[in-house]
Amino acid sequence: QVQLGESGGGLVQAGGSLRLSCAASGLTFSGYAMGWFRQAPGKEREFVAGITYSGGNTAYSSSVKGRFTVSRDNAKNTVYLQMNSLKPEDTGVYYCAARNFYGRAVLTTTRDYSHWGQGTQVTVSS
Repeated sequence: QVQLGESGGGLVQAGGSLRLSCAASGLTFSGYAMGWFRQAPGKEREFVAGITYSGGNTAYSSSVKGRFTVSRDNAKNTVYLQMNSLKPEDTGVYYCAARNFYGRAVLTTTRDYSHWGQGTQVTVSS
């Protein structure tokens, strides 16, 4: 059974940084594309960042590009999201997602992913 567990969320002031982690189990992690999404109250879940199975390709939403960095450690079955220069509009529940996919393309929609974590809250105060 595939399980994804996010950690690292919290309350931070605008301009600060957080590093989210997503630990995966029950899967051959190196064969999975991974993504980060977020959902603010009253809004739809939106793509934040994604990374291919090998880590060779990454993609970001325009709202976080240049501030966030996605990476993975296949030896630790973990994907990370380094978030710098945080803004109040980055507030939301952050989810990691996984799909068994060996393609070079980064998966960027919720429908692309088959497994989801429970989410971790990120709150950025102004």
